[in-house]
Amino acid sequence: MIAKTAKHPKGLYFVFSISIAERFGYYGMRALFVLYMINALMMDKELSSLIYGNYTGLVYLTPLIGGYVADKYWGMRRSTFWGTVLMVVGQLFMFFSALNYQHPEAAKWLMYMGLGALIFGNGFFKPNVSTFVGQLYEPGDRRLDSAYTIFYMGVNLGAFVAPIICGFLGDTGNPADFKWGFLVAAIVSLLCLILYVLRKDKYLVDPNGNPIGVHPAAGKQSSATDTIPAVKYTFKELLFWLSGAIILFALFIYLFRGDVIGALIYTATLIVPAFIISDKSLSKIERHRIGVIYIIAFFVIFFWSAFEQAGISLTYFAEEQTHREILGWTMPTSWFQSFNAVFVILLAPLFARLWLVLGVKNREPSSPVKQGIGLFLLSLGYLLIAFGVRGVEPGVKVSILWLVGLYFIHTMGELCLSPIGLSMVNKLSPVRFASLLMGVWYLSMATANKLAGALSSLYPEEGRVKSLLSIEIVTLFDFFMVFVVMAAVASFILFLLSKRLQKLMHGVR
Repeated sequence: MIAKTAKHPKGLYFVFSISIAERFGYYGMRALFVLYMINALMMDKELSSLIYGNYTGLVYLTPLIGGYVADKYWGMRRSTFWGTVLMVVGQLFMFFSALNYQHPEAAKWLMYMGLGALIFGNGFFKPNVSTFVGQLYEPGDRRLDSAYTIFYMGVNLGAFVAPIICGFLGDTGNPADFKWGFLVAAIVSLLCLILYVLRKDKYLVDPNGNPIGVHPAAGKQSSATDTIPAVKYTFKELLFWLSGAIILFALFIYLFRGDVIGALIYTATLIVPAFIISDKSLSKIERHRIGVIYIIAFFVIFFWSAFEQAGISLTYFAEEQTHREILGWTMPTSWFQSFNAVFVILLAPLFARLWLVLGVKNREPSSPVKQGIGLFLLSLGYLLIAFGVRGVEPGVKVSILWLVGLYFIHTMGELCLSPIGLSMVNKLSPVRFASLLMGVWYLSMATANKLAGALSSLYPEEGRVKSLLSIEIVTLFDFFMVFVVMAAVASFILFLLSKRLQKLMHGVR
């Protein structure tokens, strides 16, 4: 179906608005998180990297729970409400943690409680808000890729403003000030909750004016290929999947030397997608389309594990080896995390327009090709900064332009991959599994963020020997080249698979 008008429904801009507020809370806290652990709680880089990776990994794991509860029990609206409530509570715990930073043990426990609330709150918010966007349109509407790009611009508007405001208040060089940055994140999260409660009934409606997300989607009929309700599993079948999960979990615990969170994320990454695609109600076409989601999600892991270095190793690099002085003023390290967001805001309308124009001319690349382009640009960004630091001694600072260039190139890659991926999941998912499969998409990001923490722990530190696959990581050049090679190989393989994947999408682009 081709849209009769290029205008987007008002509901898109409502979702756009609450996403700004929600992402402000998330990225405001994230901009300060690593700096707070290092400078207030006095943790080392390796431990702070692992905690960061565990947190962001779980943030993208819990959308499975939120998606499942929305699909089966609560509906998307109720799930989104409780997710927002939990995020407000989590931000307040982070504030109280920073308020008590001089009592490290109490501050750490308050921080962990805050992280837990944020993890589950995000899990109920993220997959459902992303799914709202798709349900504002008729199936096959050509505006959908453009809509998700606009939605993504709203996400990044919050991500742009948050580090600047929270960083200005919290990243002052005085550990006692971190609390003010966390408090602002809590206040904006509360505003998100109020806006959602007051306006959801007016704007969350489908093209015919019917409310969306009120009831669970399980068993809902939407098309000829989505008319069979999900079957119930027998006790033996459930026992089989539970046993498989326990065995995999134990195996990962052994392989990763007691890393419970890593074992949980990696087990879910394998078991949950297999469990969904085994549903007997799925048709052959539905299985093919879900298989494409899984394959693309696998390659997305490589993208985000490198991209998410922005909150960890690239933050270390910005603080220690980047000239931050501008006309006698020193830019706060946390502000660097706004670079990507401001580039998204500037470039997203251009990319949204690009996909619309190419779509009208029937020259728009398929979703797998766009994902491959995104990975290639990611590799190119790391190649730029790798040569920027080649031969630079530890402690020697380099021009800010190297990081600016990296973030600019990475943003173009992100706009080819992330909003397009969200749109693809929405287009390929059977309606009865819409939120759950969005959760699976975010599960790939959970794995990526956990991996990002592990890769960041390879960041060179004086007096410590670090290696990857028996290759020593001695210099920053070595460290950045890990991401160059990883992203380039993933991009090449995805380009090779793109035509086959397009066939398995059965007409969906």
